[in-house]
Order: sequence, then structure tokens, then C-alpha cells
Amino acid sequence: MSSPSERGPVVIDTGVFGADLVPGSRLAELYEPFVVGRPAFISFQTVAELRYGAFLRDWGTARLLKLESKIASAEVVHSGPELIDAYSRLRVECRRSGHALSQREHDADRWIAATAVRLGIPLVSDDAIFRNVPRLDLLAAS
Repeated sequence: MSSPSERGPVVIDTGVFGADLVPGSRLAELYEPFVVGRPAFISFQTVAELRYGAFLRDWGTARLLKLESKIASAEVVHSGPELIDAYSRLRVECRRSGHALSQREHDADRWIAATAVRLGIPLVSDDAIFRNVPRLDLLAAS
């Protein structure tokens, strides 16, 4: 794992990236030292998850605009041949090592992890599924 004091670019997982959009969430404050002042990347999967949550909860126009502004503040990494390769290889590595990230219910998480692996930069996440993933450099508060 990297330390939060290293200031290079990071991929930010959905929960951490969208934390300040959820009233009462302490995740944004907890992860501020990990993300502030760093170039931020997010996976296309994170965008899909954020929009899904917003549409499911019938967010109003103002809140949706805030979400879109937040998304625009990061570099969105879209799928392409190199990311698809990283995703596929990561699933095999996780399966062979017995890591739960290889399981079907973690398809979305795997895209996010593969984004960080593909870019060769740390993933900032509070989600335990990313612990001990082969080749993934995880930045987590706990």
C-alpha cells in the first residue's frame, strides 16, 4: 500500500468519489488527505454507479448538476482494448489466488481495480474487496 503523503495521481473508487454528495457522510472528510491536490481519475464504471444511484433516488436538477460537475472534475477512463486486457488478466489473477474480486458479483469493482492497475497508479477506496488484490496499490484509511 502507498502512503497518503505521496502526491501522484490516483483512481478514486465510487464510494469515496461520491461521498461529499451524500448528506451526513463522513467518508469525504476521512479520505480528504488521500485525494485533495492530486490528479483524479475515475472509471467509467464509477460514473455509471453514481448516475444509477442518483436516478434511483430521483435526485432533482440541482443535485444532478452538482454530480455532473463533480464527474467533470476528474479524468474519466473509458473502456478500450488495454483496459479490457487489464480487467481480464486481473480476474484470472484473482481467481487463481482465491481472491473474491474474481467472483461475478464483483464485476463492477473489478473494472475500477483494473483501471488503477492499467494506469499503474493507486486506488483510493474504503471498500474491503480491494484489499490484497494482485498488482493493485490500495490507499485506504483503515
